[in-house]
Amino acid sequence: MFDTSTRAKAAALAFEESPVAQLMTRYRRIVTINRALAGLFGFERNDLIGRSVQKLYPSTADFMRIGDQCEEVMRGGKSRYYEDERFMQASGGEVFWARAKGTTLTPDDPYELMIWSFEKIEGKPYRSVRLTAREKEIAPLIGSGMTSKQIGERLGISHRTVEVHRAKLMKKFNVHNTAELVSQIVVAV
Repeated sequence: MFDTSTRAKAAALAFEESPVAQLMTRYRRIVTINRALAGLFGFERNDLIGRSVQKLYPSTADFMRIGDQCEEVMRGGKSRYYEDERFMQASGGEVFWARAKGTTLTPDDPYELMIWSFEKIEGKPYRSVRLTAREKEIAPLIGSGMTSKQIGERLGISHRTVEVHRAKLMKKFNVHNTAELVSQIVVAV
């Protein structure tokens, strides 16, 4: 039996059982998560509570860049709401494309208290370039910082095949090194 005898108990139950993956943060540290978020990212509640949300990002660069973008939108009361699509990382290292929506409860200091929701986007098409199915598999792994050897092991292909695909991706994105490629993959998809 679910206890909904008070508004507070009903609200706590609604948050916990919501089918939408949600978390609450205080200065980008996780205050609480719901069951759907634990399922989406594959973490136990205790693995995340009190930790930086950086644990859910594939790289520090993504964490910093997206944080700066979010703060710019919300700082000075421009908006209490922020939304984007980005790479996120599950507990087993799987990188996936997600839609993130956040709102601040403290507009004067946006990161003081925020609520976020996340939704995994299946089969997300790449917007700026046309990629093959294999390139769509390899691109997020490159974006998460994996080497050609690591990607090859994960996908069951040779590292040389990965290097061929990496070279094709560099040409398609018109970049000259892996750092530029990672940046383009993150902003292009």
